[in-house]
Amino acid sequence: MNDIIWKLLRQHISKGQLIGFAIANLIGLTIVLLAVQFYRDVRPVFNDEESFISKDYLIITRAVTGAGAMMGSNGEFSETDIQDLEGQPWCRQVGRFLNSDFAIDAQLGVGSGHAMHTQFFFESIPDEFIDIDPEAWGFSTDKPEVPVVISRDYLSLYNFGFAATQGMPKISEGQAEMLPLEFTLSGNGKRKVMPGRIVGFSNRLNTVIVPQEFMEWANQYFGTGAVQHPQRLILEVSSPGDVKIEQYMDDHHYEVAGDKMSSSKANYFLTVISGIVIAVGIIISLLSFFVLMLSIYLLLQKNTHKIQDLLLLGYSPNQVSKHYILLVVVLNAAVLVLAIVLMLIGRMAYMDMIHAFGVSGSGIWVAILVGLLIMGAITAGNIRAIRHKVASLWLREK
Repeated sequence: MNDIIWKLLRQHISKGQLIGFAIANLIGLTIVLLAVQFYRDVRPVFNDEESFISKDYLIITRAVTGAGAMMGSNGEFSETDIQDLEGQPWCRQVGRFLNSDFAIDAQLGVGSGHAMHTQFFFESIPDEFIDIDPEAWGFSTDKPEVPVVISRDYLSLYNFGFAATQGMPKISEGQAEMLPLEFTLSGNGKRKVMPGRIVGFSNRLNTVIVPQEFMEWANQYFGTGAVQHPQRLILEVSSPGDVKIEQYMDDHHYEVAGDKMSSSKANYFLTVISGIVIAVGIIISLLSFFVLMLSIYLLLQKNTHKIQDLLLLGYSPNQVSKHYILLVVVLNAAVLVLAIVLMLIGRMAYMDMIHAFGVSGSGIWVAILVGLLIMGAITAGNIRAIRHKVASLWLREK
């Protein structure tokens, strides 16, 4: 019986219109999937995020000028400066760098019978900016071990500068984290020896970071008690590459540490361009959706008398509409599968270039999920429109 109904209803189907819809929707969906996948694959090239510090951050200082140096300017940030930064729409939160206010001597064992002594310094930032294993971070006076994150440049200077000329062994990052480290802290008439441990390395922070709670305790215990105003700030921002941020930094003569602004601007433009491409793909998909709806409406209009006769014979609107719905579901499913195949082919074409940057790419499941959501929404819209049209004919006959 269903075959008989379908033979009646499939008359007047325009294969050209359906093929036109399928091609348009295939092009639009492929553009969307490929743009999403390309963005996910390429973004790590621009991000180069630290493993231990929160994403979307900037580290800023005041620009040092010749006149300011001669007049004794120390480049500190006032509370007014910080409040103004916190009030910017692109700024989520501001963290202060806290400096050590006491003398530090460090001793690092680098081999059998070898130890390196040097004067040292500490800085800290609020823990919410740190993304590191909680078990490796933090400080307690009950277990006075000082975890530190140091600049990767320091390790390179030791390996290729000091060790190469002094006949001392070179060490890797993994070995450095296992080396015995000891700090001698002194100040305010007090002196204390404490063990330390390297828990991470930084490409961007040319400093030594310790937990905030340790710094506050040590400054109070060994420090002079003088009020400190930060000379560096760490900002969590909504979009590091926003041109408004760069304009603000230029207007206030602030400098951003490292190449964060350059890489962030590249990432920002990548986001904008990907968004534009995705928008174009979605527009094409929406246009194809309306092409299909026009085709279905014309088909229903041509079959109006047949549909009315079937409804008068006792067939329900659902029985009549399910054949058109099945047609739409099969057509959309075929478009989705072909779009995913084309996306994978396109991805294979650019992955060699991505691998040249040392990036392996991201998984494809997000792009597939986006495709499922788009085609699910289009199919749901098609089904609703078909049922509404058939129901209106049924109500007209009642």
